[in-house]
Amino acid sequence: MKKKPTKSQDRRIKESKKAEAFSKPILDRGPATANKRFLIGTPTIGNVRMEWVNGRYGSIIPTNFSLADVQQFMSPYLPIEYSIADAENLIAKMAIEQGFEWLLFWEDDNIPPNDALIRLNEYMITKTAPVIAGMYFTKSIPPEPMVYKEFGSGYFGDWKLGEKVWVKGCPFGFTLIHVSLLKALWDESPEYIVNGQTTRRVFNIPNKSHIDPETGAWQTETGTSDLAWCKRLVEDRIFEKAGWPEIQKKEYPILCDTSIFVKHIDRVSGVQYPTAIPAGFMSGKLTWSESVRKMRTDEGK
Repeated sequence: MKKKPTKSQDRRIKESKKAEAFSKPILDRGPATANKRFLIGTPTIGNVRMEWVNGRYGSIIPTNFSLADVQQFMSPYLPIEYSIADAENLIAKMAIEQGFEWLLFWEDDNIPPNDALIRLNEYMITKTAPVIAGMYFTKSIPPEPMVYKEFGSGYFGDWKLGEKVWVKGCPFGFTLIHVSLLKALWDESPEYIVNGQTTRRVFNIPNKSHIDPETGAWQTETGTSDLAWCKRLVEDRIFEKAGWPEIQKKEYPILCDTSIFVKHIDRVSGVQYPTAIPAGFMSGKLTWSESVRKMRTDEGK
């Protein structure tokens, strides 16, 4: 005879079912006639600014265009067990299993210009590169552009607004990825379970510590899932494995289009960064680095 669960067991079962339902991605697909060319993925805890909603759903849609949305919720109550990398891996799983060609990571604190999808559509048509990132700044004063030429060397600022910059690393706030890269990584990544769903570690937050056998020094590696992913593309020759051999040969294989100037909004205050931008930089006359040097010189007068 099967025993009935105790009150404590019954409560845990109900909580587990709630967590499982909360973790499942929400797919908002167009009509059945829509193809699987383009998926927008948004990792989120569920609370977004109205300004972001206006930017997201007020975007200009290119002609003869189809897309689907997936919002992968990140539990605000279990930040350690259910990280942004987990949300990214569940979105990648859907992009691969549903057979999409392109995935756009559009995070819930990034507001691109209204014509951003038109610009990305051109890249999807021409297949200029398999990774195209918009440009945005840190939520700080002074701000730093999140454009990374070399890993561990700070930001790269020798570019003018509107230029296309080839780099090694980019964040995922507004980044277009060809799904062939995700498939190649998927085949080489270990399986794991996120709230009852089996996926793979295509994205991972580095958190390693070890003793160097030669020096005896204790070494720790930490970082973010986006830059770790970019580094893995190069080191594991993923571009080549995914059918992009010419991109693999590039010293800087990721394209950052600085004309896609994305605002970075604080989810609580609504402040959009950068809060102030040098006129010389906005006019395209000065690079970001030149603008910073000019500001410091002017402050010293």
